[in-house]
Amino acid sequence: MHCSARPAVDSSALSGASSSSRARRSVTLVTALQALAAVALAMLAPAAWAGSNFSGPTIGPVPVEFFLFAAVLLCVALFHDHTLKVAVVGAVVIALYKIAFSPFHEGAGLAGFAGHLSHEWVMLANLLGLLLGFAMLSVHFEKTEIPAVLPRFLPNDWKGGFVLLIMVFVLSAFLDNIAAALIGGTMAGVVFKRRLHVGYLAAIVAASNAGGAGSVVGDTTTTMMWIAGVSPLEVVEGFVGSAVALAIFGVLAARQQHAFQPIAKDELEHTPIDWARVGIVMFILVTAIVVNVLINTRFAADSDSFPWLGVAVWVAILLAAPVRMPSWGDLPAAFKGSVFLLSLVLCASMMPVEKLPAASWQTAFGLGFVSAVFDNIPLTELALKQGGYDWGFLAFAVGFGGSMIWFGSSAGVALSNMYPQARSVGAWLKGGWHVALGYVAGFMVMLAVVGFHPGSVPKTAAQVPADSAPASSPAPNPVPTSRPAQ
Repeated sequence: MHCSARPAVDSSALSGASSSSRARRSVTLVTALQALAAVALAMLAPAAWAGSNFSGPTIGPVPVEFFLFAAVLLCVALFHDHTLKVAVVGAVVIALYKIAFSPFHEGAGLAGFAGHLSHEWVMLANLLGLLLGFAMLSVHFEKTEIPAVLPRFLPNDWKGGFVLLIMVFVLSAFLDNIAAALIGGTMAGVVFKRRLHVGYLAAIVAASNAGGAGSVVGDTTTTMMWIAGVSPLEVVEGFVGSAVALAIFGVLAARQQHAFQPIAKDELEHTPIDWARVGIVMFILVTAIVVNVLINTRFAADSDSFPWLGVAVWVAILLAAPVRMPSWGDLPAAFKGSVFLLSLVLCASMMPVEKLPAASWQTAFGLGFVSAVFDNIPLTELALKQGGYDWGFLAFAVGFGGSMIWFGSSAGVALSNMYPQARSVGAWLKGGWHVALGYVAGFMVMLAVVGFHPGSVPKTAAQVPADSAPASSPAPNPVPTSRPAQ
C-alpha cells in the first residue's frame, strides 16, 4: 500500500540547515588555507627557513616537517570532535619521522630527540603547571562573586565591554598573559551570562597578549629579551603598538559583544563577596609575579633548569587549600586541553626553523603573522641570536601576532578550554578580524612615530662586522643568558 502523505517540512529549518552547511564549508575553506600557510611561509623564503646545516628530506625547497605540521593544523580544524587525538597523534608522527629521517637541532635519531626533550621540558612543564593552576585560580576568582558584582561598576553600553578589555590589558602587563586571559574570560562569562561572541573572545586574548608586549615581566618572549641583555626601556615602546591595537580591536569587539549580549547589570546586586577567596586569588597572583621576577633577575642562570613558575603557582594553591578547597573536579577537562596545547607546541618546536631573513622592520612585521602559526619562543630565540632588531617592534610582533589565530598563543588555547566555540579558525578569523587590523595599524603607527632602530646587541647574537653593527648601541644588561621559565 502506498502512502502519499509526507511529513511537513519547516522551510525555516531547511534554510537554517542550508545556512549552517554553507558556514561549515566556509570555515573549512578558510581553515584549510590557514593551515597550508605553514607551507607557504616556508616556500616564500626556503633559504631562510631551512638553514644550511639542514640535511633532512625536502619536497622541493621545503622540509617535509612543514607539510606534516600543516596536515596536523588542517586536521585539528576539520575534526572538531577529535582535536586532542589529532594533536597527540600528530606530535608522535612528527617525532617518529624526525627520529627516522630528519635531524633535530640537537642531533639525529633517538639521541637527538632525547636532547630536544631535555631542551624543551622546562617550558612544557611550566606551561602545563600554569594552565592547570590558572584553571583552578579562575574558579576561585569566579566563586569570590566579584564578577557578579562587577557589572555595577562597568558602563551600561558597549563601553562596559571595552573597560573590561582594558582591565585584562593592564593585568597582563604585570602577570602572565595566560592568567590575564583566564581571569578576563571568567569576568566576561559572568557579566555576559556566558554568551560571548567569538570576536570578543579573540579580543580578550588579544588584550592579554597586548598588555605583555611592552613589559619584560608580562610575556615569556619579552622576558627572554631581558635575560639576553636587552634593556627593558627598549621593549617598553611595544606599548605604543599595543595601545593603538587595543583602541581598534577593543572598540569593535565591545560593540560586537554588546549587540550579541549586553552586560547583565540587574542580577545578583546584593551578592556578598567571599573575601577569603579574594585573598587566595591575590596570594596566587603575587606568588607568580614574585617568582617570575626573582627567577629571571636574581637567578637567571638557573631559570631553565626547573619549572619554577608552574611549581610556584601550585605550591600557592596547595597552601591555600585548607582555607578554601580548589575545584578539583575541573582538573580532568583542563588537563585534556593542556595536553592538546602541549602537543601543538611540541610539534612547532620540532620544525627546522634554523635562521630568519635579515633583520628589518619588514621581517619583524612578517614574524607577527608567522607567530600566529608557529611557537613564538623559538622565533624569539632565533632573532636574539641573529641580532639587529628593534626589540620593541619584535616584542609587539611576536607577542601580539599570535592573537590572530586561537592556537597562536597559550592565552588563546587556555581561553578556548573555557569557551569551546573559540576552537574554530574560520569563526575566529570571521569574528576577530579586528585583531589583525589592530596588529597592522599598531605596527604602522610604531613605524611612523617611533621608527625602526636596531637595538642593543644581545649576548646570544652572532658576531657581525664592525661596520655593520649599530653605531650607538647601548651596552647590554649584564644578566646571564638563559632561557626563561614559560
